[in-house]
Amino acid sequence: MFHSLGKYILLLRLSFKKPEKFSVYWSEIMREMVSVGIGSLGIVAIISLFIGAVATIQTAFQLISDFIPKTVVGGITRDSTILEFSPTITALVLAGRVGSAMASQIGTMRVTEQIDALEIMGVNAPGYLISPKIIAGVTMIPLLVIISVCLGLTGGYIACAASQDVSTNDYLRGLTDGFNPVIATVCCVKAVSFGFVITSICSYQGFYVNGGSLEVGQSATRGVVWSCIMILFCDLIISRLLL
Repeated sequence: MFHSLGKYILLLRLSFKKPEKFSVYWSEIMREMVSVGIGSLGIVAIISLFIGAVATIQTAFQLISDFIPKTVVGGITRDSTILEFSPTITALVLAGRVGSAMASQIGTMRVTEQIDALEIMGVNAPGYLISPKIIAGVTMIPLLVIISVCLGLTGGYIACAASQDVSTNDYLRGLTDGFNPVIATVCCVKAVSFGFVITSICSYQGFYVNGGSLEVGQSATRGVVWSCIMILFCDLIISRLLL
């Protein structure tokens, strides 16, 4: 375990060495940003709308009574969406979509000796292959989480308009009442941390593949599993430290 951790830290150090040619790295960063951000927008939008709607319906079912103001539903949906649902569930979904693709791509390059060819040509392979992915992850995943929050709250509004258990006016009033800016800070910290975890762990798994196509698939699976575990662990630590 400690040997693997040492290799992981060493790989990160090599990934952020000074680039040989900045323009080449910049084009790779832009390509990864498009892949991570635009490529994941559809699945994130669909999931966020449904999560927001379900969270609102379940909150209304549990809390609606003559003694509790209906505006509470909007406040609880807002806080739970910003603090937990949008950052964590979005990260878990992206670990499967983005993380597995990164591990498979780098793993395939390893088993086909493309990484060896880069190193022979004097290219810093970790820097060229991994740093653009990490930069794209910590940049685009927070943006996707912000979009997820907006769409989740929109899904809650649609659920209120469709069910009439809570009026849309009460829901909107609940969204604005008693907002604590700390929850937005926690959401942003989680999103950046999750982006780093997904990209770095999956890249590490792909970079150190040994074998053939079977091992590439296994490395992608390990990358997703470890990313999901570390996402939940970081979620716990960040919530404990910041809340």
